[in-house]
Amino acid sequence: MAGSFRTEKDSLGEVLVPKDALYGAQTQRALENFPVSGSRLPTDFIRAIVLIKKSAAQANSDLGLLQGQLADAIVAACDSLTEEDFDSQFPVDIYQTGSGTSSNMNVNEVLARIAARDSGLAVHPNDHVNMSQSSNDVIPSAIHVSALLAVRDHLLPALRHLHTAVGERAAALEDVVKTGRTHLMDAVPMTLAQEIGAWGAQVESCRERIRGTLPRLAQLAQGGTAIGTGLNAHPDFAQRFAQKLSNNCGQQFRPADNLFAAIACQDTAVELSGQLKVLAVALMKIANDLRWMNSGPLAGLGEIELQALQPGSSIMPGKVNPVIAESVAMVAARVIGNDGTIALAGQSGNFQLNVMLPLVAHTLLESIRLLSSAARILADRAIAGFTVNRERIEQALSRNPILVTALNPVIGYARAAEIAKEAYRSGRPILDVALEMTDLDEETLRKLLDPVRLAQGGLIG
Repeated sequence: MAGSFRTEKDSLGEVLVPKDALYGAQTQRALENFPVSGSRLPTDFIRAIVLIKKSAAQANSDLGLLQGQLADAIVAACDSLTEEDFDSQFPVDIYQTGSGTSSNMNVNEVLARIAARDSGLAVHPNDHVNMSQSSNDVIPSAIHVSALLAVRDHLLPALRHLHTAVGERAAALEDVVKTGRTHLMDAVPMTLAQEIGAWGAQVESCRERIRGTLPRLAQLAQGGTAIGTGLNAHPDFAQRFAQKLSNNCGQQFRPADNLFAAIACQDTAVELSGQLKVLAVALMKIANDLRWMNSGPLAGLGEIELQALQPGSSIMPGKVNPVIAESVAMVAARVIGNDGTIALAGQSGNFQLNVMLPLVAHTLLESIRLLSSAARILADRAIAGFTVNRERIEQALSRNPILVTALNPVIGYARAAEIAKEAYRSGRPILDVALEMTDLDEETLRKLLDPVRLAQGGLIG
């Protein structure tokens, strides 16, 4: 047993660490202190911390604070990390110290050990890898960096893909006129393109809202060190660091306008989460519309038929369910809940530091990842593949008494209501009832009640 461990020291004393682990004493203490969920922070977040360490080493070298060979060793260590390393060497639980110090030190220790091993130099996790930094500015900066890159590389492309898929279906279905619905009840006609086009407008609005948060995500706490004063950092470190990080990420970053606020609060994360909630609400609305339109096939609306992707029941043969729409709705529910979590975490900034940073990081990145995946499967496996039951749509439309709305300007609301009630009662088309109950001729009525023209809106004369 003793041969499986090595002895490491930190400011509190000696700790036994697994022999092959790249991390050290502080990480091991965190593993022993926080056996809470068994879930680690997202790899994208850890990658962001590593990017920060690389950029900090480069900035410190340029400023003459870190000897060149040491800086090169740290940069090389950052670049050498493999997927296996990310899977095995960053095991600290999400529910740890609220500043994320354990995760910051986890990265410091791993990089210091790799840099020392590969260069033969004495590389210290605090003195060298963490130079000009504090967990208090590293972790807030990593939240911004990881969220911005995830939005840029995954969520915005997924929303663009969904918007394109919706637009293509709308363009192909401009000739399909159907019964509109309000309160789940029959309403005046619209085209299927108009209905689907509204989804596209929702998606595009969400995309614009999310893009609007990016300039604030690009403002970083880095350089404020412990509370915002920049203690132990070169006066030019924040700006030089931002330049290096921008080069390393292909994304423009800059120091926050107020480093004290950037460390003390998580307002931008709360803002982004709110926009993600708006997107979740929009996706749930679209998913539920698809479920209703697909309902049946005999006892529901049956306007469309979603692609059959898997058997829908373990007991009812032949049953097929709207599984993609249901999956997307569950994602939406999770993201809406995550927004509440982030709001509570965001208000947990006591004086100069927020103390729920790991929870913000985990929850925000989970929402971005879920929405990115949901948008793509909704586009590819639901919207792109459904078929339209034109016969069912036309049949329902022809018997819709609400078509009588078009007669309001001609015969008045009260008389039109009588015609609608009689059509409901007798189950006959509105045209037949209107012929009996008005002095209007058939040609005029057909013109006034033409669903295609009604879907265009305006006055029909």
